[in-house]
Amino acid sequence: MDGLDEGILRALVADARATFAEIGAEVGLSAPAVKRRVDRLVATGAVRGFTAVVDPAALGWGTEAYVEVRCEGPVSPRELRRRLVGIPEVVEAVTVTGRADALLHLLARDVQHLERALERVRDELDVAATESVIVLSRLLDRARPGHAGGS
Repeated sequence: MDGLDEGILRALVADARATFAEIGAEVGLSAPAVKRRVDRLVATGAVRGFTAVVDPAALGWGTEAYVEVRCEGPVSPRELRRRLVGIPEVVEAVTVTGRADALLHLLARDVQHLERALERVRDELDVAATESVIVLSRLLDRARPGHAGGS
């Protein structure tokens, strides 16, 4: 990967709907050259896909929480992911150091919806304990390299 590829990636992260010509104008390449490079970035796995970042408020999902999860017994990250992928309210999940096995980011319509989602998480993961915090206000929400938009 060179500086041109990095410029293309920055342009795609900023606006995945940008045309190859728009990206080319930004990085100093022709549209066909940008297309070839994007195709190569996709083929090598540097670009894993393109997605729409939907504002949760547009779905009416204005309640947001972070949940520490401690499971009953040992569970692999692969198994955690497999069990969580079917719960749409879980928008992000990571394994962490410390007492918790995982930290989940949940979105829901309201507290009652959040409670039902937490019940599904507990049922799916054989949870020993959870600790939840509800977000009051979002102070910063920066895009991370390699990730689509904010949370």
